[in-house]
Amino acid sequence: MQKSRKIRVVTAASPGDRVADQLGRLLLRSTRQHLYQRLVDGIDGLDVTTYPVLSGLGRLGPTTATHLASVIGVDRSATTRYASKLEATGLVHRTVDPGDARATRLALTRAGTTALVATRRALSSAMDDVLSGWPAAEAAAFAAALERFTEGLDDMWGAADR
Repeated sequence: MQKSRKIRVVTAASPGDRVADQLGRLLLRSTRQHLYQRLVDGIDGLDVTTYPVLSGLGRLGPTTATHLASVIGVDRSATTRYASKLEATGLVHRTVDPGDARATRLALTRAGTTALVATRRALSSAMDDVLSGWPAAEAAAFAAALERFTEGLDDMWGAADR
């Protein structure tokens, strides 16, 4: 039986090519799943499937499932299912949308906000772990460059919901 090999397409090594290659690696579902698992470990009521809903609500504030789904890149029915799981564990609650009484808005509860703060601390800790072997000036320069890069994407495509 022949062993399969990963095919890595290497184009000209311009900075854009290198960034695109690394972004592709970062955006892989498996990469996100490993990171999400680290973030949700030890947080009651939160798992890797519900984390994007909690995180999205933390960035957006109270919003509809439809809007949240479009921002976090999960279909509306899955977003609603995950929000229901979070609601059952007390991390999210639903309210009537003041702009449309037929619609509901999702919002974090106090416990949801506490869980969100814990995930943000875990994320910061994970990034500190990665950068711990870097010289401090290099780590700071990378953080500044990443902020500039993200702002450049916002300028190119319009500021995204955060």
